[in-house]
Amino acid sequence: MLKTLFALPSTVWLLGFVSFFNDAASDLVYPLLPLYLASVLMAGPKALGIIEGIAEATGSLLKLFAGVLADRMHSTKYWVVGGYSLAALGRPFLALAASWPWVLALRFADRVGKGLRSSPRDALLALSVAPEQRGLAFGFHRAMDNAGAVVGPLLAAWLLARGMPIRDILLWTLVPGVITVILALSIRDPQREIAHTKPAFSWTLQGFPPVFKRYLLVLALFTLGNSSNMFLLLRARDMGLPDAQVPLLWALVSATAMLFSTPLSALSDKLGRTRLIVGGWAVYGAFYLLLGLNGHNLWLLWPLFAFYGLFMAATEGAEKALVADLAPKELLGTAYGWFNLTAGVMLLPASLLFGWLWQTFAPEAAFGFAAGCAILAALLLKFWVPTRQVHTDGLD
Repeated sequence: MLKTLFALPSTVWLLGFVSFFNDAASDLVYPLLPLYLASVLMAGPKALGIIEGIAEATGSLLKLFAGVLADRMHSTKYWVVGGYSLAALGRPFLALAASWPWVLALRFADRVGKGLRSSPRDALLALSVAPEQRGLAFGFHRAMDNAGAVVGPLLAAWLLARGMPIRDILLWTLVPGVITVILALSIRDPQREIAHTKPAFSWTLQGFPPVFKRYLLVLALFTLGNSSNMFLLLRARDMGLPDAQVPLLWALVSATAMLFSTPLSALSDKLGRTRLIVGGWAVYGAFYLLLGLNGHNLWLLWPLFAFYGLFMAATEGAEKALVADLAPKELLGTAYGWFNLTAGVMLLPASLLFGWLWQTFAPEAAFGFAAGCAILAALLLKFWVPTRQVHTDGLD
């Protein structure tokens, strides 16, 4: 495993470290934002909801836009550099915000940056490796991303414990931001075959094989049951887990995903993407059922959330590698745009539906619905998405 990992192209390693430093800064800010709004800017949950809702919706739409333009320009690097630069510059300026609308503007800029870079970055990763290395490459990238997600919150907690003001902590995010941009500038665009005609964009996904469209539909079904992770932490808190242990519980998830993303995603290069994703979605379904039915056993939360980290490790890299397996090479940026848009747009109705089921009926109903979506999506992916017939079905 180590030998094949070190044999990956420098672009994959650079993108891994770019994600590590960016996510360390991003996840340092994320848990501080509600505290900052409430204690420093005197804004409430309504303001936080407006900020996050607008920011996330914009980011999802831009992922498709950037992917399409990256294909037309035959370049991914500058979208990646621009997206990370926008986020790196926006985070420190949060410390200078005098009111919550300024926080909205800066969070908006951060999500715009994510929207601009995500699909081109995924296409860059896929283009930088051979097809039989895609699972390994995406798994390594997700491992580095999750490593940043572990370091960021722990660093935030340590700095707060030392008495550093929140504004000062936000200013210090400039350091990993600058490192992120320098590393991104070092990336080279891979060689691409330049088509004589620029690929035309179509809202009906013209130019993509039917198997790719089916994959997106199945992904949409799974995502309908994949609501905000905040509900998982709320469930743990409602069960009686002390507030101080809630961040540690989520750190366990990120740490598990960090450790297992690379080996499990690399396994998809040998066993096949579908098998790993189906297994991961089955784990997700079992986790939601057990968490929904578990009402009092606090000790069970720790192995259950580690179990959830395994789901993330098994699926995050393999799902993206499967996109590259199913989509035409000249439309790879657009393909990742559709993939990211599907997952992003479905998050809002998924969270609204989950919250409604929880509040109207019971937590068990919400968690049962999520588990049902996952199991049905796993069955459809197994029997309705013929991944062995990639590019042989003809194009629409």
